[in-house]
Amino acid sequence: MDDPLLLARAQFGLNIAFHILFPSLTIALAWILLGFRVAYHRTGEAGWLKTYKLWTKIFALTFAMGVVTGIVMSFQFGTNWPGFMNRVGAIAGPLLGYEVLTAFFLEATFLGVMLFGMNRVPPWAHIGATALVAAGTSLSAFWILALNSWMQTPAGHVLDAGQWIAGDWIAVIFNPSFPYRFTHMMIASGLTASFVVAGLSAWRLLKAPADAMARRTLRVGVLVAAVLAPVQAVVGDFHGLNTLEHQPAKIAAMEAIWHTEKGVPLVLFAVPNAKTRTNDYAIEIPYGASLILKHDANAELQGLDAFGADHPPVAPVFFAFRIMVGIGVLMIAVSWFTAWVTRRDAQAPRWLLWTLAGFTFSGWVATVSGWIVTEIGRQPWLVHGLLRTSEAVGDISGAELGVSLTGYALTYAALFAAYMVVLTHMAGEGAEAAAAKALPGASPAGAAAD
Repeated sequence: MDDPLLLARAQFGLNIAFHILFPSLTIALAWILLGFRVAYHRTGEAGWLKTYKLWTKIFALTFAMGVVTGIVMSFQFGTNWPGFMNRVGAIAGPLLGYEVLTAFFLEATFLGVMLFGMNRVPPWAHIGATALVAAGTSLSAFWILALNSWMQTPAGHVLDAGQWIAGDWIAVIFNPSFPYRFTHMMIASGLTASFVVAGLSAWRLLKAPADAMARRTLRVGVLVAAVLAPVQAVVGDFHGLNTLEHQPAKIAAMEAIWHTEKGVPLVLFAVPNAKTRTNDYAIEIPYGASLILKHDANAELQGLDAFGADHPPVAPVFFAFRIMVGIGVLMIAVSWFTAWVTRRDAQAPRWLLWTLAGFTFSGWVATVSGWIVTEIGRQPWLVHGLLRTSEAVGDISGAELGVSLTGYALTYAALFAAYMVVLTHMAGEGAEAAAAKALPGASPAGAAAD
């Protein structure tokens, strides 16, 4: 495999898939941390303080991983995709700059107070610092999603001397798909964080069934997920309708609709066959796709034949979409069932704890699957309708890309293995051990301040 375009896409895809794991957790985990901190301030219970310290360590570790992988990814705009910055840098550059200036600096500044300042500042200042870190993570997501959404559904741009520049920044930022993508991603982060909290709490309870705080945090994670999962299903439906309006080729690939027709069935499972342009071994619901997408069982939907060669590869988009939806359905079932079983502080049976532990990182799988749908589904466009991916790739050989791709893959595999070992070790030891090995400035002495 020595195609520079394919290798450049594979390398950037590896980087963004690895990077997105960490922000997708920290965005919502920061708000859950704020809840733990406020719970301690209101009740004075030592258990909440110990829980806050444990999850602050997990947050700090995850945040650091996100920063490192984000820096690497930003360099690849220049090394792999110089055409991107040459053609749309006047729009992409400021949006990325706003993210650093307004969000990352906010997070980095108050993260220090949050981690090391519990017994150095008043309680209101420490709670405020935690809140500002949470706000910073969400603001960071705002700017990144604004750029990504503009690449999907560009608006507010004008052509000037061969470059696309902003003619209306409000239209650029609040482009047609931004409200749906931002909401969808924020809820996805909430589900990711809630299942990590519930799953790692279940992991602790398998080792120490009497850990009362682990039962409480498990309950917190489950209840958050039970609320967010069905909301995500509704938001996802609206997002799909918006995509149908602005990126119909992506919808055709997601649903493996090869030919434009009326009364299109909903394909639950199939093996898309690009050579015959048919779906092998298909399991379908008659008229289902037309009914869901147009709210009319006999409505016409555009197939891939309507877009000539300008449509994404079907198989990865088709399967990734079904993985995302399937995990979403399972999230609803698991969170609702666990919420019912653990009502009135009842202990979850061991088989259910194992199930929750198995679902710990289900949000990551769903998020990465969603990004595959989003990014591969946009092909062959880098900026939809304005800039093709092939027009932006850098002048670099396949051999060079192959070596760097291998290096990235090995490095990230080692980093991920180390991260998982540390994460599961901290969760397995529980909040008591985390409090005993507190970060400087976050020692039990800080309890006196509250």
